[in-house]
Amino acid sequence: MSGFMRIRIWDVEHGCCAMIQYVERDARGLERGGRLAMIDSGSSDDFRPSAYIRDHLGRTTLDYLFITNADQDHMSDLKGLEDAGIAVDTLIRNPSYTGDQMRAIKRISGPLTNDAQWYTSACDSFAGGPPDVPFDQGMNGITYRAFYNSYGHGANQLTDTNNLSLAIFIKFAGFSMLFPGDLERPGWKALIQRPDFVAELRQTDVLMASHHGRESGFCPEVFDHVTPQAVVISDKPIMHTTQEMGPDYRRITTDRGIPVQNTGKFRHVLTTRRDGWINIDMHQDGMFYTTTEYAG
Repeated sequence: MSGFMRIRIWDVEHGCCAMIQYVERDARGLERGGRLAMIDSGSSDDFRPSAYIRDHLGRTTLDYLFITNADQDHMSDLKGLEDAGIAVDTLIRNPSYTGDQMRAIKRISGPLTNDAQWYTSACDSFAGGPPDVPFDQGMNGITYRAFYNSYGHGANQLTDTNNLSLAIFIKFAGFSMLFPGDLERPGWKALIQRPDFVAELRQTDVLMASHHGRESGFCPEVFDHVTPQAVVISDKPIMHTTQEMGPDYRRITTDRGIPVQNTGKFRHVLTTRRDGWINIDMHQDGMFYTTTEYAG
């Protein structure tokens, strides 16, 4: 059977949830997914990752869970995973803060939600040794590399959830997609001081816009190092002027963009508010195919 990487960015409005699998397809076209990884657990009235994993995929285990940002829109179904009986085998997060430190950050804006309580407890309970099957060994050639700013580190003393975001490069067969959480300009500027981060950045094909495409997540200096083929924005319908960043992201992409199979169009900026879920299938031969829920 032939195999490929599938990344699906779900439409969770102002939030983030993406699932990653190695998928094999037999001669009849039937698909079989391997281990399941998820980046963030955002949800909406119409979609909950816990229900999809349990009812559609028929799984009771989430093999790898990345949390890029410790705000509610990135983790609104964490408690839902537990309530649905879905076990999380491996949690990957910014390891520079403790559960107590994150609780203190979160309490500045009020009482912790059930999801925040799950996460801050998990910061300690998952703090042990390496996983039984590390991501890079368990995902059939899909690998990742993660970067983060350390809690309280640097001249600006980064202690806010946005700039403590985990920036994740997901890679397969020469393709790379960057999920930067909700990094804002101070966090971006700190990371691009690192040569190893810049080296990964230069190889990025598709960028998930930081902070849901808001102006605060756009750092011009980043694009001195990368020209992505396309940018994906996970967000709800436009309500504020800070959401009107599509033209800015269009200017920093390649001229060609990427083809979307179900529409026949070349696109530079895709948004969940216009396109619904966004699917990227990356094949071993270096070709990737994009489809969207709607013909946006």
